[in-house]
Amino acid sequence: MVNRFNIDRMHHLFYAGLISCTFEGGHKIGIVGRTGSGKTTLIGALFRLVEPVGGRIVIDGIDISRIGLHDLRSRFGIIPQDPTLFTGTVRFNLDPLGQHSDQEIWEVLEKCQLKEAVQEKTEGLDSAVVEDGSNWSMGRRQYLGRALLRRSKILVLDEASASIDNATDMVLQKTIRTEFADCTVITVAHRIPTVMDCTKVLAISDGKLVEYDEPMKLMKREDSLFARLVQEYWSHSQSP
Repeated sequence: MVNRFNIDRMHHLFYAGLISCTFEGGHKIGIVGRTGSGKTTLIGALFRLVEPVGGRIVIDGIDISRIGLHDLRSRFGIIPQDPTLFTGTVRFNLDPLGQHSDQEIWEVLEKCQLKEAVQEKTEGLDSAVVEDGSNWSMGRRQYLGRALLRRSKILVLDEASASIDNATDMVLQKTIRTEFADCTVITVAHRIPTVMDCTKVLAISDGKLVEYDEPMKLMKREDSLFARLVQEYWSHSQSP
């Protein structure tokens, strides 16, 4: 299959209509907004889970509505809010198409701090994963491992730290900072501190772009939605 979706160059993402902006290649973009603001819908449009009735999304000069879904989605890495593992083996969940060697998979497991957990299993990489992965409590790390194997140039974190403990979140964030340093990372934020070190923050409300700038610049603006969200987050965190 011809790879029609070349993202080895700079990535430029535009969403024309109510949201219009550019994500520069290699930057870390945080998407924030209140519940129901449209954060998840925006990510859904990026993966074409919903087809836009207007506007367009362009990556490296390619309108994503004009290419096949496989070509599009195979070039992204994603760590979803509720990762679901598939019935099969650890190997299958990390490398469903069988494109990587055992050595590559073990190296990725080590980076995700999963190597020891898998080695403890008698079958190793061929250890069983039951339906919905209920016998594994490390779904997000396996999704991270899959993204590492793909060497995705664009990684999407869909509220990936919304329901995990701080220790797992630290592993996740550390690995992303080191292994995806040259990649474009788009983070839909639940915990505001997650996006404080992003290159830019995109704040949306009612499906519309409210502001898009560096987080520290937004924090200094009295009318900033992002600044209000940060203040509310810390107020709730410090409440007894």
